[in-house]
Amino acid sequence: MKHLKIGTLVGMNDREAGLSSLRKFVQAGFETISLTWWQTLGSQNLGETADLVKEILKPAGVSVSCLSIFGNPLTGAGKNSDTLAGWEQLIDHAADFGCDLVTGFTGRLPDQPVEASIPRFAEVFGPLARRAAGRHVRLAFENCTMEGTWHRGDWNLAHNPDAWKLLFDAVPDANVGLQWEPCHQMSQLIDPLPQLRQWAHRVFNVHGKDGTLAWDVIKASGIGGGRPYFWHRTPGFGDTNWNDVVTILMQAGYEGSIDIEGYHDPVHGAEWELSSQVRALKYLKECRGGDDLGPL
Repeated sequence: MKHLKIGTLVGMNDREAGLSSLRKFVQAGFETISLTWWQTLGSQNLGETADLVKEILKPAGVSVSCLSIFGNPLTGAGKNSDTLAGWEQLIDHAADFGCDLVTGFTGRLPDQPVEASIPRFAEVFGPLARRAAGRHVRLAFENCTMEGTWHRGDWNLAHNPDAWKLLFDAVPDANVGLQWEPCHQMSQLIDPLPQLRQWAHRVFNVHGKDGTLAWDVIKASGIGGGRPYFWHRTPGFGDTNWNDVVTILMQAGYEGSIDIEGYHDPVHGAEWELSSQVRALKYLKECRGGDDLGPL
């Protein structure tokens, strides 16, 4: 059985800061790194960036799990003006980083229902899927709501399983899938485990982010009141049983990684961020099991 790896996300819009973070995470024992950009790659030379990243990761045996750009590639407006070009460049340079997966948001037509964006989604991601296939690259969509709903939003269509069906019908290519995490489903009061069991075959990457639901608040005030009812959490501090997540993934033949998405936990963050992520790394390794103890 191929070893499921545990990694973390590192932002790369500020390349020097990103490289500094890489060194810390490598020293802490993370096994994979997901490199992320927000909305734009800027003027970054990806070939040069890939060389700098490999210089840090290769001696430690750490790999790049995926390259991600999070913006709205469907509009080409404002700060998203070159998000689509970012998808294209990451696809073209994925091999330079030694990975075969590019991820991000689908984008959507602002303030329109999900269905209204599907034709534009197909117009953009149909060619992207073919471009990626020609380079042996897969594409995956993160399932973050970005505070959008079925009826309106500014960023992402791929936050709901009903939308996934529309997306995969519109672009049925086998190299298109999901970047899944339980947190974003829990925030919609969806039980993530049965969902993962149903959709594991389309999951190409997992974000290691959990959530805590305050069911007492939900039962008393619902989700439309002024009281917070949900918090993003680092794995090990939230409600999800990651033993079950790992089991479902491995039973489905998943061979990717779980990359911890930090910097969201309202309790174990800030000055505790690195220690929180290291604890999550150890916890997820325990959930994974399989450490080689030699022959009995």
